[in-house]
Amino acid sequence: MPDNNDQADSPRGVAYARAVEYAKTGGPEVLQVVQGPIRPPGPGEVRVRIHRSGVNPTDWKSRQGDGAGRPVEPAQVPGQDGAGVVDAVGSGVEAALQGLRVWIWEAAYRRRDGTAQEYAIVPARQVVTLPDLASFDLGASLGIPFITAHRCLTVTEDGPVRLGPGTLDGRVVLVAGGAGAVGNAAIQLARWSDATVIATVSDPRKAQLAAVAGADHVINYRQQDVISEVRKISPHGVNTIVEVASGANAAIDAAVVARLGSVAIYSNDGGDQVTLPVRALMAPNARWQFMLVYTAPAEAKGIAVDDIAAAIIDGAIRVGGEAGLPLHHFPLDRAGDAHAAVQQGAVGKVLIDVAGD
Repeated sequence: MPDNNDQADSPRGVAYARAVEYAKTGGPEVLQVVQGPIRPPGPGEVRVRIHRSGVNPTDWKSRQGDGAGRPVEPAQVPGQDGAGVVDAVGSGVEAALQGLRVWIWEAAYRRRDGTAQEYAIVPARQVVTLPDLASFDLGASLGIPFITAHRCLTVTEDGPVRLGPGTLDGRVVLVAGGAGAVGNAAIQLARWSDATVIATVSDPRKAQLAAVAGADHVINYRQQDVISEVRKISPHGVNTIVEVASGANAAIDAAVVARLGSVAIYSNDGGDQVTLPVRALMAPNARWQFMLVYTAPAEAKGIAVDDIAAAIIDGAIRVGGEAGLPLHHFPLDRAGDAHAAVQQGAVGKVLIDVAGD
């Protein structure tokens, strides 16, 4: 049941809780903390007492929209990812879920109920049990980055569709931007699956982060020739490339992708335009796979969630500086600062602390 320390009761006995929302597009300043009634979950839904809300780039991009000042109706609560405890279940949902620790994914996709609030209503299919060995920090860091990374690692033509020990044995994975949230997730999942992992980074600090995340080889692309270094490590090329900047890295990717290899593009950090040498890529039957987690096949996302849950149980996923993913915590009333940190390129994972542990 709702905690009386986190609510105000109206004269009619209605319980209220805090939420961050925006009613118009714009910068971080449009985020406002409001009080609203704690609603019961509907059919097929659960209500989660949020402890941590994870902030992703799509959160600030959605908030910013196509221009400042455009009305958002109804007001949107941001936050795709989060972690907390189920405190109520709707009809058609197993009662056993109540009281369980869970992590949440895609809470706000085409819905107004994101995780940047004390109580979130979420479809039951989008909550996953979080073992006691895993922290709420870890749970709130999973969703978008890890599902994205899983998809990138499983689109190669002759590669696996599931991840886990041995599934990538004998294969080479190149992770561009190994110190980013998705890059970190890709390194951890690929190492759990026994791949040889190469990561590229832009400076020594990020190199250290990629290394402690589990990368076997780290290349500083500002100081080293990536193509020659990759060829030294894997003369026959790279089976899967997890790409954050396809525009900037297209020539590198084309030069190192192996026969039947794939380049999985999940961001446009290198610009929107990509130029590829067509004939050079025909012989190896190379594949360029564009992906956006929100529109990825439902089956693929279901598999990703299952595999991520298994990796947690195996102790294969970690967060924090010792895992190559520094954590940056903000209280709920500084959600705007949390968004600004992500927008300004904070290295690591930005979390909003909604409740204590």
